[in-house]
Amino acid sequence: MKKFAAILLIFLPLLCRSQVKPGIEVLWDRGFEGLKGKKVGLLTNPSGVDRQLRSTIDILRDSVDLVAIFAPEHGARGDAYAGDHVQSYTDKATGLPVYSVYGATRKPTPEMLKGLDIVVYDIQDVGCRSYTFISALGLMMQACAEKDIEVMVLDRPNPLGGLKVEGSYVEPGFFSYVSQYRIPYIYGLTVGELASLINEEGLNRGQRGRDEALKCRLSVIPMEGWKREMLFPQTGLPWVLPSPNIPSAETAVCYPSAGLCGEFYGYLQIGIGYTLPFGVFAAPWIDADALKERLDSYGAPGVAWRTIHYKPFSGGCAGKLIHGVQFFYPDYEAADITLTQFYVMQAVYELYGKNPFVISPGRLGMFNKVCGTDYVSKTFGSSLKVADIAEYWRKDVEEFKELSKKYYLY
Repeated sequence: MKKFAAILLIFLPLLCRSQVKPGIEVLWDRGFEGLKGKKVGLLTNPSGVDRQLRSTIDILRDSVDLVAIFAPEHGARGDAYAGDHVQSYTDKATGLPVYSVYGATRKPTPEMLKGLDIVVYDIQDVGCRSYTFISALGLMMQACAEKDIEVMVLDRPNPLGGLKVEGSYVEPGFFSYVSQYRIPYIYGLTVGELASLINEEGLNRGQRGRDEALKCRLSVIPMEGWKREMLFPQTGLPWVLPSPNIPSAETAVCYPSAGLCGEFYGYLQIGIGYTLPFGVFAAPWIDADALKERLDSYGAPGVAWRTIHYKPFSGGCAGKLIHGVQFFYPDYEAADITLTQFYVMQAVYELYGKNPFVISPGRLGMFNKVCGTDYVSKTFGSSLKVADIAEYWRKDVEEFKELSKKYYLY
């Protein structure tokens, strides 16, 4: 009996996980309703799979008239690294043309869309505004609206959950491919919900003064079994990395916690080139114990720190022993995860006088684009005090929560 109880304790968490059914499986159950008899295009990457890890490319090729594939950042098959331009080519496995929307053009051209009746989108989102796949979706929606082509989004879980909203809106002058919509940095919607919001609220109209507020003919195939409070491990779905430095669902939570700090090259090592991408803050000159003690003293809600010492495999610190902290969220609901990196920058400044805005001035433009404003760099960059930007960073959260409720599917 004791042996059975021990085995039960090991497997109980697995048994208790929900079995969420992603949009691609719901589409299958519906007999591919909405695609039959149509010429279909597909915007996807390796994260577009069912729970048996069958690619959406293969599923659609075998079930409907799939005639074109569109490749976002990292490529449709995941064979391009972060930031690398993706080239158009012929897919060896299917013989289909693959059109790049992360190369010479990011908005599909009329020639790419020629002959299509509908474009399907199936990519695992990470719930953060600066992640470029939602920008690819928005530009596809624009292009399809102009040609009166349908768009179908196959919904997937938001790994940050459907309740976490953080960060201010993008301001005029700071819209870009990493801040394409007037939404918070963390937006608390599934990609299907977000697509409906940007389509209906006119957020997809372009940001250069042109009247591009066309709505596309949009449908969303919802998941079954997903709830807003769920984090990804609770879904029972396999995690397939949507980009090279998001190898796990936990990393998706770390990405908005450290990515802004990571824009400052030569400042802190954030785990890229090690086994903990976006999960640590370290440098050769840091006293790990002193940094942890200073961070603990802030009493930031929901976050906990531990010291860490490691040698990165690649990057500027490759092969060097560096020291710092790893962070965890014992109370995820209470934590302001995007402020984690700002607390670290404050502590590093107080201990060592190192200001990232001075150390890496050439990266200021990209930092502002990702933030969607220059208020943070101007205010925080002069004081290195989280308290000076916290109110600003939270100012749009409640308004957006109220707006986004109209588009909840779950």
